[in-house]
Amino acid sequence: MPEALNRKQRLWRLLKRPWLLGLPIGLFVLIGLLFVGAGSFQVMMKVTNSNEFCYSCHIGMDTIVEEYQASPHFQKDENGEVKAGCSDCHVPREFLDKLFVKVTASADIWYMLTNKITMENFEQERPRMAEEIWHQFTENDSKTCRYCHQESWLLSIDRPQRARLSHKRLQSHGETCIDCHYGIAHKRPEKAYIHKK
Repeated sequence: MPEALNRKQRLWRLLKRPWLLGLPIGLFVLIGLLFVGAGSFQVMMKVTNSNEFCYSCHIGMDTIVEEYQASPHFQKDENGEVKAGCSDCHVPREFLDKLFVKVTASADIWYMLTNKITMENFEQERPRMAEEIWHQFTENDSKTCRYCHQESWLLSIDRPQRARLSHKRLQSHGETCIDCHYGIAHKRPEKAYIHKK
């Protein structure tokens, strides 16, 4: 029993020192801030991945929303959900890659605020922007396409023979999705060219 009292007394002495009491409180506050920060970050990721968020800059600045809505990627499934949203093609799922894309995409906000890209000059800017996106897809082996279009499905016996043969050739020639499917969701610029590896 005296040993237990000694422990209590030692603990009480430690707690009497304010800086020692601040350590567990500070740790508790830090953990709380991390949870709030992580939750807020996830909410912002979800909001900024929505089509509505993307539309808020692009409608009135260019015609890509209307082009996307007329494309096969905008088709709706049996639940009325769009099959592929803007972020499905333009935002990687890996954390660091996603963060990089989000930061670089803030250029769209700058373009909107400064009127660098407008409906009047969009067609002049389109080839440069398309080439940048095509180059990204080439460099990352069309990673975002492959989230939905898995190789097993592309080579499935249920697919038309021409499609299966084309996709087998794709692998053997070191090509990627964008080498054949550029211009699938947005109008293909006449003067732009696809970057080959």
